[in-house]
Amino acid sequence: MTADELWRMPDDSLRHELIRGELTTMSPAGYEHGALWMTFALLLASFANSHRLGTVVGADTGFVLQRNPDTVRAPDVAFVRRERIPDPRPVKFFDGAPDLAVEVLSPSDTVADVDDKAQEYLDAGTTEVIVINPKIKSVKVFRRGQNATVLRSGDVLEGLESVPGFRCTVDEVFS
Repeated sequence: MTADELWRMPDDSLRHELIRGELTTMSPAGYEHGALWMTFALLLASFANSHRLGTVVGADTGFVLQRNPDTVRAPDVAFVRRERIPDPRPVKFFDGAPDLAVEVLSPSDTVADVDDKAQEYLDAGTTEVIVINPKIKSVKVFRRGQNATVLRSGDVLEGLESVPGFRCTVDEVFS
C-alpha cells in the first residue's frame, strides 16, 4: 500500500499507520493514554504558539517517513518548526518527519517496540523523540547520536533542540 492509498481509505474510526507498505491498525487509545498525550500537547502548544515557533499536531496526523515502500507514522503528539511548514499547509500527510515526535506507551506496547519506533523517527530526520511511560511515570528523551535520557518525578524536561526554550517538569506531564 502507498501513502496515497492510505489517505484515500474510508474513515472507519480506527487509527492506521503504514509500515514499509504494510497497513497496521491500532485500537482506540484508553483514557489514561489520551489524557497524557493531551496534557503534553497543551503544554507544548502553549509554548510553541506564544513564541511563534511552529505547529503542534495530535494523534490523527500522518507523517511520511519513507517512500518506496511507504511508511506513514502518526505520533501521539508532533511538532513541526514554522520554517518547515509549506504555504499553503499540506492537506494530506506531512511529507517528512516531524521535528519532535511524542509517543505515549499503551498497555499493549512493549518498551522495545516503542524504542524501535523512536529510532525510526530519528532515522527519518526527527530531532528528538519523547516517550511517555505511564506505568513508571517516566519521560524518555531520544536524540540523534546520543544515548536516551530517562526523566522521573522531580526532573525537568528542557534543552530540546527541536523546541528551543521549552521546559516542563515530569510532574506536570503526569498531573
